[in-house]
Amino acid sequence: QVQLVESGGGLVQTGGSLKLSCTASGRSFSTYDLGWFRQAPGKEREFVAVIRWSGGTTRYADFVKGRFSISRDNALNIAYLQMNSLKPEDTAVYYCAADPRKTLVPALNPREYDYWGQGTQVTVSS
Repeated sequence: QVQLVESGGGLVQTGGSLKLSCTASGRSFSTYDLGWFRQAPGKEREFVAVIRWSGGTTRYADFVKGRFSISRDNALNIAYLQMNSLKPEDTAVYYCAADPRKTLVPALNPREYDYWGQGTQVTVSS
C-alpha cells in the first residue's frame, strides 16, 4: 500500500507557474505508476499526466502538453507536476494517484487508480 499527500497548490496569475509535489509513504511507491488528475467544480475528474513506475514513460492530456511536466524521484518517494503558462481554466483541485497494476501502457482513467491523495487547490486568476 501507499499513502499520498499533495502540496504546492495556491493562487497564481495567468501565465504564472506552480510546482506540485506528491509525497508517498510506503515501500511500494517505486513500483507504481503515478498519475495527476484534476477536478473543477461541477466537472468530472480528468486526467492530466502520468509517469511510469520507472520514470521512463510519460503521457499528457492534450490541454497541458508543452505547459506541464511530470517527474518522479523514487529514491525520495516523491513525484512532481511542474505547471507553466497557467490559464484560468487550469483552476481545479489537483490529485495524485497511484496505480499498482503492471499494465502495458499507463492508465488514463481515474477509476483504474487505487490510491489517492487528498488534493491540493490550484487557482489561476485572470
